[in-house]
Amino acid sequence: MPPTSRRGFIASMAGGLAACYGSSSGNRPPDAAPGRPKVALIHTTDLFRPHADPDDHFDLTTAFALAAQGRLDLLAVLIDHPPAGLEADPDVLAVAQLNRITGLSVPVLTGSAARLDAAAAGRPENRESVAGARGLLRIMRASSLPVAVSIVGSARDVALASRLDPDLFAAKCCGVYLNSGSGTPDRAKAARLEYNVSLDPVSYATLFDLPCPLYWMPCFEVVPGNGEPFTVAEFGTYYRFLQKDLLPRLSPRLQNYFAFMFKQGDSDKERQTERDALRPNWLRYLEGPPDRALLERQGERYRNVWSTAAFFHAGGLSVARDGGIREGVDAGAPPVYAFEPIRVRCGADGITAWSPDPAARDRRIFRVRDAARYPAAMTAALGTLLASLA
Repeated sequence: MPPTSRRGFIASMAGGLAACYGSSSGNRPPDAAPGRPKVALIHTTDLFRPHADPDDHFDLTTAFALAAQGRLDLLAVLIDHPPAGLEADPDVLAVAQLNRITGLSVPVLTGSAARLDAAAAGRPENRESVAGARGLLRIMRASSLPVAVSIVGSARDVALASRLDPDLFAAKCCGVYLNSGSGTPDRAKAARLEYNVSLDPVSYATLFDLPCPLYWMPCFEVVPGNGEPFTVAEFGTYYRFLQKDLLPRLSPRLQNYFAFMFKQGDSDKERQTERDALRPNWLRYLEGPPDRALLERQGERYRNVWSTAAFFHAGGLSVARDGGIREGVDAGAPPVYAFEPIRVRCGADGITAWSPDPAARDRRIFRVRDAARYPAAMTAALGTLLASLA
């Protein structure tokens, strides 16, 4: 991290944390009021059609729902460039559908196919490749609000943007929510990289040197595989729910949004016809009758989710142990999760090493406070939020 950026960063840290609701008290700014966003959000995601994982569409809907409530000013959705070998495209149809449902007009940016350094980013031949990172910077500069950035896929474009203009991140970014990696402090276990990290380990490592607050949200405490199961753990965001516990609560249009995604990917491939495959009729499908049979089939399946807490926290909200949504990020009874101050470093290989540090002001790790209640609480809160969309 450049020393000049670091000095400017430290000088402005208290204000940045307060603006993004990240202080330990969780108090919102004195003039904050429901319906008037005090934080803007740029959501970066590996949202594809056909989908790689339907959790990305649930994440997108969570961000839109909070924006529709006036909790966040959703400035843009930056979608990763599909990795080599994945026959999919950035899902602009999903963003169009949620714009229609909410009445918002959120633009879409597309990420870079390859990691570039700041020097290479300035070359004419790379102009198209870096459009997403430069678009992120342009939108951040124009915002009248502090800007939070959520990352639920590759870290590549945010890492590049932070290298191109570190001073802007120091001055304007109130927090980056990095939903990647494993939270184990055991270096040997951390060496098995989580999927999002494996997409670009060098860019992932870059984010631990950001000149702004970082909310690190490891997907797992220990990455599944080699005998390790998918499990809820103290330092991992993972939880899952049975989709029939949520889908029937949604409005017909939002049910159609999810059905359109399920229908065009592997989730419902055994029932997919040639007519179903990747048709661009996003508006007609959205406004048509719900496919009850498809929704019932999908309702019997579990959905793995990782990122929900990032959006609630950025919106100045928390989730109680009973699943209630509370005003303030740490108000009243302790929420079912917390962001704890840490000291952390990450090598270019993507392997992290961290330890608790009560004095840390700019680096926090997600921690589950009640593993037994966490999945049900998050499911209930997510259902309540998404059910608010007409």
